[in-house]
Amino acid sequence: MPTADPSNPPDGTETDTLRAAKAALRTRIRAARAVPESASASSARTASALELCAGHRVIALYASAGDEPDTWPLIDALYAEGRTVLLPLLGRRPDGSVRRDPDWARYAGRDRLRLGYASIPEPVGPGLGTEGLAAATLVWCAGLAATVSGDRLGTGGGWYDRALPFAAPEALIAVLLRDSEVLPTLPVEPFDQPIGAIVTETRVLRAARE
Repeated sequence: MPTADPSNPPDGTETDTLRAAKAALRTRIRAARAVPESASASSARTASALELCAGHRVIALYASAGDEPDTWPLIDALYAEGRTVLLPLLGRRPDGSVRRDPDWARYAGRDRLRLGYASIPEPVGPGLGTEGLAAATLVWCAGLAATVSGDRLGTGGGWYDRALPFAAPEALIAVLLRDSEVLPTLPVEPFDQPIGAIVTETRVLRAARE
């Protein structure tokens, strides 16, 4: 998977323009997500995501929160099938220091979760470190929009842009979105990490880099 070089950003004017465009798009998408989708739409997305997971034994996911497409049915189904599910560790380390580098831990059931950063559930551990992601052959990453050419609009924190360079080169990177969030173009910065598949409530798209 190609990675962008964050040490070579656009010039200041272009950066400001791109970031303003991203912020405006995030606001618009989150306003649309304030309208809940139907249970049937969510179930259809989960079913398609499960099909995409076929043949993958180690899968990285995220614990959905707020307006994000619900990942919990997918997490629980994969775990029940005996797959290894990796979830992000967010917030603070056990010693109290702030965790900056992305970290992962194996999901071991809902009774083995704690509240992490922003009250997002995370496994009790132990952490596998940034390199733990390399074991996954399929990585579901958070996003607000994507294009069929593989560009992704993240949620704004940069967590996955820091995490994805540690994925295995052959790993499939995918996002769960609403149909309306598949867009023709997106503002992209050099450090934005590309994706390889999009799953919505009506379709599964394989991204093709130009």
